[in-house]
Amino acid sequence: MYKRILEKLFKKERFLIIAHRGVFAGNIVENTIEAVNASFLSGADIAEIDVLPSKDGVFYLFHDGAEEKLFGKKFDIRSLDSLEIENLKYFNSLRIEINQCPTRLEEVLKSLKGDELINIDRSWFYWDKLLPFLDKFNKEEHILLKSKVEDKLLEQLNSHKVKYMYFPIIYSMKELELLDKYQNINLIGVEIIATTEEGELFQKESIKELKNRGLHIIVNSERLEDDKVLFGDIHDDNAIINGTDVWDKALNKGVDIIQTDWPWVLNNYRRKL
Repeated sequence: MYKRILEKLFKKERFLIIAHRGVFAGNIVENTIEAVNASFLSGADIAEIDVLPSKDGVFYLFHDGAEEKLFGKKFDIRSLDSLEIENLKYFNSLRIEINQCPTRLEEVLKSLKGDELINIDRSWFYWDKLLPFLDKFNKEEHILLKSKVEDKLLEQLNSHKVKYMYFPIIYSMKELELLDKYQNINLIGVEIIATTEEGELFQKESIKELKNRGLHIIVNSERLEDDKVLFGDIHDDNAIINGTDVWDKALNKGVDIIQTDWPWVLNNYRRKL
């Protein structure tokens, strides 16, 4: 259900690219409509965004906890109403204040066209309000949802009338048992986390088992901290410093979708395959 665009992209490409929080460079700030547009211009098939509500219930693109980085001060953006949020000024990549404020989610939803896909991450805390909000825009074919594997969240998706495409984040094969309980979820694939190369989900056998279930496999290539990786040694730092053939290893394991902070570099690699 609602897989047409995704299936069309897979017929065209060996693997798909997700731009993590869109593209953040120069005067374009992460998690904005401009960052989403830059994702597709950079060769990404999917723009990943984070969503949260204002105090008065307006949904914005923003990853909670990024306030100090993007505004230069500590506070919780969710404690502000929409008028206050739209009076905020972002810092750009040079830490210079610019005349740009957070983007309303509805702006992005209205802008989606053609084969553009968005992955709404870190929004599951608000699904009781967010899912009905998404329904208003009739963009089911353009939206991928993601969350941790928890009964409460799975039940929300299972009972919701509109069956958005869903990729749960899993840390072990055992979590599939919980997913099996819910038969009315539009389960498209899984995002797998393996913090070490010895991790269960880093092994080719585990990925093969997941694919035998008909699931697409997402891995995170972005590297956000020196001491933290999300899929073993297959990450952006390694690709930039030691060569993009590090991504060969992911494809050889059967990975279908790679999330990165460098979509244009990953797209150049893909073009050469």
